[in-house]
This record gives sequence, C-alpha cells and structure tokens, in this order.
Amino acid sequence: MPDKLKELQDLWLAEARKYLVLPLDDRGVERFSAELAGRPTIAKGRRQVFYPGMKRISEMSVLDIKNKSFQVTAQIRVPDGAAQGTLVAQGGGAGGGWGLFMHEGAARLFGINVFVTDAEKPLPAGEHQVRAEFAYEGEGFAKGGDVTLYYDGEQVGEGKVAVTQPMVFSATEGLEIGRELGTTVFPGASVESTLFNGEIDWVELTIGEDDHSHLIDPEDHVQLLMSKQ
Repeated sequence: MPDKLKELQDLWLAEARKYLVLPLDDRGVERFSAELAGRPTIAKGRRQVFYPGMKRISEMSVLDIKNKSFQVTAQIRVPDGAAQGTLVAQGGGAGGGWGLFMHEGAARLFGINVFVTDAEKPLPAGEHQVRAEFAYEGEGFAKGGDVTLYYDGEQVGEGKVAVTQPMVFSATEGLEIGRELGTTVFPGASVESTLFNGEIDWVELTIGEDDHSHLIDPEDHVQLLMSKQ
C-alpha cells in the first residue's frame, strides 16, 4: 500500500509539472488580493472616473483603495433645500464598504465598523465639488488613517478611521454612483434614502499620496478626458 501511494504521488507531481500547477500557493486570505497574489487586474493606474447611472461595478473593476491612501472627488449640483443621498458607495453593510454621502445637506464619509466623518456645515444650492481624502497610517494591513472633507477646495471636516478592510469588501456588491442597490453601507439606512436628490457630473477616485490640489477644475477635467479618446 505505501508503494501504491508513492506511485500516485509521483504521478500527481508529474502531471502538476506538465500543466504548470507548481509551485502550489498555500496562502489563505492573501489570495483575495490580486496585488498580493500576483493576478492581473482590470483597473490599472492611479485614477478612475465614474459617471451617473453606473452601478454594480465589480470590485476587480475598481481601483484597489485598501491598505493605502485614496481620494474621492464628486462634481455635483445641489438642489434648493438640503442635499441628500449617496454620491458613491462601494460594498455594503453585509460585508463591509465605504461611501461618500450627503446627509441633511452636509457631506459625510463612512467606512468599515461605521466610522463617520461629518462636514461641519451643509452645502448650499448650486454647483459644487465635494472631496474626501483618506491618509493611510503607513505600512501593513487594515491600518486606520485620517479623513479630511472639502467643499470647493475649502476644508470643512476631519476625522479618523481606526481600522480598515484589508482584503475584500464584497463578492456580490460593487461600486455604485448616485444610489445604493444592495445592502447599504450605513446600517439601518433604506435603499430608497440613498438616491441622491441632486445631479452628479462625475466622481473621480485616485489612489496614492494626495497631491493637495483639493479642487479639480471641471473644464480641465473634461479636456483631459477628451484627450484620451
């Protein structure tokens, strides 16, 4: 019996070499990360732009913001009265996620374990740019960091996230612009309440260290996009 086992083991190794199975990857949760596992990614670079109506965008199709600093900027039009609803959200309440929202007219950023950073004042009606910056606390997985909120380049809020999601948000809930369709990032919020009551021109996501621009010129933004057509 031991001889037969050795024969089968040798046969398995021979077939594994033949079909390029080796070396075996015995890592666990690290394999959820394409960056760590060495898999190719769909979303490349350091900058990605989204538009109204985009929904259910898979996590593999979005820049990976985990374990690093990132910035999200939204060019929006606020109606008369208080702005309300989701500008951008990724993941959900079931598996974890983050989002940039307007609540009672003011911006807020949510993250894992429901860390909330609120703007100090509401945003008046008209065309504005809302920006959130997350500064990651150095090397390693699942670290926290500092959050800063801006209206039209002016700082309006700051806060701190103690811990972040290290590997994956959700296999079923993606990134959405202007509303959420699955479980909501903020616990207890209804799907209906996430529908943004204003207009969104675009949402830009960037990763890496902040360039401290704080304000993206909308005309330059359009020209940049046109130059890539």
